[in-house]
Amino acid sequence: MTADAQTTRIHSFADDALGEHDAVALAELVRNGERSPRELAAAAADRARAVEELAAVAYESYEQPLLPAEPTGRLYGVPTFVKDNADIVGMPSNHGTQAFQGKPAREHGGYARQFLSAGMTVLGKSTLPEFGFNATTEPPFAPPTRNPWHTGYSVGGSSGGSAALVAAGVVPIAHGNDGGGSIRIPAACAGLVGLKPSRGRHIDSAMARKLPINIVSEGVLTRTVRDTAAYTAAVEEFWRNPALPPIGCVEGPGSKPLRIALLLENVGGPVPTGPVRSAVEKVAATLESHGHRVESVPLPFDAALETAFLHYWGLLATFVASTGKIADRSFDAGRLDDLTLGLRRHFLRSAWRLPLTLYRLRAAAATYERALGPYDAVLLPTLGHETPELGYLSPTVPFDELLDRLRTYVSFTPINNITGTPSITIPAGLSPSGLPIGVQFAGTRGNERTLLELAYLLEAENPFPRLVG
Repeated sequence: MTADAQTTRIHSFADDALGEHDAVALAELVRNGERSPRELAAAAADRARAVEELAAVAYESYEQPLLPAEPTGRLYGVPTFVKDNADIVGMPSNHGTQAFQGKPAREHGGYARQFLSAGMTVLGKSTLPEFGFNATTEPPFAPPTRNPWHTGYSVGGSSGGSAALVAAGVVPIAHGNDGGGSIRIPAACAGLVGLKPSRGRHIDSAMARKLPINIVSEGVLTRTVRDTAAYTAAVEEFWRNPALPPIGCVEGPGSKPLRIALLLENVGGPVPTGPVRSAVEKVAATLESHGHRVESVPLPFDAALETAFLHYWGLLATFVASTGKIADRSFDAGRLDDLTLGLRRHFLRSAWRLPLTLYRLRAAAATYERALGPYDAVLLPTLGHETPELGYLSPTVPFDELLDRLRTYVSFTPINNITGTPSITIPAGLSPSGLPIGVQFAGTRGNERTLLELAYLLEAENPFPRLVG
């Protein structure tokens, strides 16, 4: 473990089998016989133990990691963690709650099989806030998951544990899922790459298939664009939706000039002057220097869509609280955290509005297509402001106050969950306090390839900040 007393940064990078390699490089070492999957898994386990202070691991299986059954897959032998809401054989799924105690899964979940097809070794489960509802990973019954860039700050949510483990160097890639920004928010907080794929791009989890509108996408958090691209290609080889254009293996920036929309406002108005706006404007200038045309556009949605999303968010909390007993007899709704219970109350106060909520959410895709479809991509902030300190978004904050804070902070990411369109966040520098800032590229449904090409361009032009080196 390496830490700095002044910045309270913490990481596990070391002169071991993992080194500072990304997943693609480690897979190449395994293919060449220079490293073995067990050797890499052992090094990752040692690193995880060295940074336990981050509180990023929900369940560990270091002594008996889940090794791939066959020596196949683009990322064969690379160690990883799976978020604690996806079923992996022999490991419990506790969904970040104390309302029940999960039992070891008897079989892999649907998406887990696709994830494992890449050939990675699973060392355990990463932490998340209760049922993924919060934008920070701070369970009231356990230590908060800390940001490796500054342990006094949030690492985001809901894929917070995965973000902390990847940023700190424990593993180069880890699983996440995104129902309102849950891959992109922690990626932005931790200086990582996080792609939210198009709706239908992958095999959905059983829970996602039950939703009236499926807003959840599965994916990974990585330190390099090529790792995200390699993973995307790997799982596409396992299963591809014929209704969407193939992505293939994207290996660098595109060559044609693009027309890119610049979105710098949310329902609360323009993004104020400061580090977030400056980061987006710097990226816009970089794009223009490469011949891309960047045009400012107004937000094509009003506050009614935000209200609908909040109502739907409350519906999901109500579903969990009401049906948990069916899934597990030990489920105790009285042990749910205050955010989940508050979201349920928020929904029940106006449950009669659900048909209108669903109508507005479904209509948003057409609005997005009309306003932003003519563009090759959209450039926008990932978050409404800089990463907050631990406690600011804690579920122990009074519900109405917490909801107002979340509405300001998570003001951009839900758009692509609602519309089913892809979005990728990439690091765009550091704030004055030394914390990463992320920006997003979004596109029309099925256009992940263009987003990855743009991410490659920005990575080459403005190398991502790192905790070491």
